[in-house]
Amino acid sequence: MQYIITCPEHIDTSITLPASKSISNRALIIQALTKGGMMPENLSDCDDTEVIIRGLSKQSDVIDIKAAGTAMRFMTAYLSATDGEYTITGTERMKHRPIGILVDALRYLGAEIEYVGEEGYPPLHIRGRQLEGGSLQIPGNVSSQYISALLMIAPILTKGLELKLTGNIISRPYIDLTLHLMHEFGVSAEWSDFDTISVKSQAYQQRAYTIESDWSAASYWYEILALTDDTRSKVALQGLKDGSRQGDSAVRYIFSLLGIKTSFKDKDSNSLPEAILTRHSRMLNRMEYDFTNQPDLAQTLIAVYPILGIPFHFTGLGTLKIKETDRIEAMKREMEKLGYILYSENETELSWNGERCEPMAEPIIETYEDHRMAMSFAPLAIKLGKIRINHPEVVSKSYPHYWDDLRKAGFHIQEVD
Repeated sequence: MQYIITCPEHIDTSITLPASKSISNRALIIQALTKGGMMPENLSDCDDTEVIIRGLSKQSDVIDIKAAGTAMRFMTAYLSATDGEYTITGTERMKHRPIGILVDALRYLGAEIEYVGEEGYPPLHIRGRQLEGGSLQIPGNVSSQYISALLMIAPILTKGLELKLTGNIISRPYIDLTLHLMHEFGVSAEWSDFDTISVKSQAYQQRAYTIESDWSAASYWYEILALTDDTRSKVALQGLKDGSRQGDSAVRYIFSLLGIKTSFKDKDSNSLPEAILTRHSRMLNRMEYDFTNQPDLAQTLIAVYPILGIPFHFTGLGTLKIKETDRIEAMKREMEKLGYILYSENETELSWNGERCEPMAEPIIETYEDHRMAMSFAPLAIKLGKIRINHPEVVSKSYPHYWDDLRKAGFHIQEVD
C-alpha cells in the first residue's frame, strides 16, 4: 500500500494524541509485578503496547512481540524473574536486534536464558524463577530500555539491585521516567551516586493509574507548524502535561527555535490538559543538538531542517542504528531522494551542510517497517506539494490514528496500490 499526501492551505485543528507508549509499557510491567488485576487507564492502543498486554496474559508458551523492541527487553526481564517457561520471539528484524547485554546481566543475576538461534539475538528460551539480585555493572551507553527492564524487576529480587552504569549514560530521562513510575507504585528507587541506582527488595503497591498523552507523537504536529508559512495556523494537542517527565517533552523547547510557541490551557478536573501550538517568526541559521536524551525525536528534526534550508549537526545518535531499522542510513537514503545530501561522520553523528543533489522526479519514501519514518516524512508535503509514502500502515506501532488525525487537520490522503 502507498499513500499520496497533499496539504491544506490553512491548519486550525484540535487533536487528541495517543497515550504515551513509554509510560503505558512501563505501567503494564509494574502493574503485573504487583500481582494484582488492576489495569492502568487510558493505555496506548499502539502495537507495542498490545503485544505486552498479550504477553502478560501468558496464553501461550511462545510469546511473539513482533517488531516491538521495548516489549522484547521489558518482557525478557519480567519473564526471567517470574515463574514459568516461555520462548519469546519477534519479526525477522527483531531477530537481528542485539539483546546480549541484557541477557548477560540477567544471567549474572541468576536467570536461565538460552538463545534459540544466533548468539546475542532473539528468540530466547526463558525459565523464569525467583532471582537473587545484588550488585551489577552494565554500560551506560546502551539502550536505556535494558536499564529500565532491570530496574523494574529490581524490587522483587531477593537482595534488590545496585546497578552501576559505566561510561557515558545516554537517554537518562527514560531511566528517570522508569524510576518515577516505580515511585508511583510505592517503591523506593534512587540514584545513590551519579552513576549508580539502588533499589531494595520490597513490594510494589497496587493503585489506579491513568496514562498521559505522548510527547513523541506531538513532535509531528510541531513539525507541521514549523513547515507552514501561514502564521495564522495553530494546533491544539489534547492530553499533554506541562512539566511532564517524558524526555521527549523537550520537543517544545527545540521547536521554539523554529518559531513554534507552546502555551497550556487550564482545564477543569473532568477534562484533558491541552497544549496550544502557534506559529511565529524564526531567527535560526544553523542547528546543533545532542539527541542523547531524546533519540526518538531525531528523525523528525533530521527531516525538517534541510527542508527549511537550515544546516545542522546532530550528535548522540548511537542508538538509532539498532532501532526498527538503521535510522541513520534510512534517513540519509530517503532525504537524498528529495535532493539533500546528509553525512554521518561516525555512528553517532549526522549533519547537513547545505549540499544539494538532483531530487527524484517522483520520489517514494520507504518506511523500512519503521513507524517514525512514515510520520516524520508525511508533513514534508507542506513544502514539497505532495509526498508518496510506502507501507504507511507502520504507524500502528505507536500512533495508530495518525493518518485519521492528518485528515482531520485538512490533509488529503490518497491510497494507491
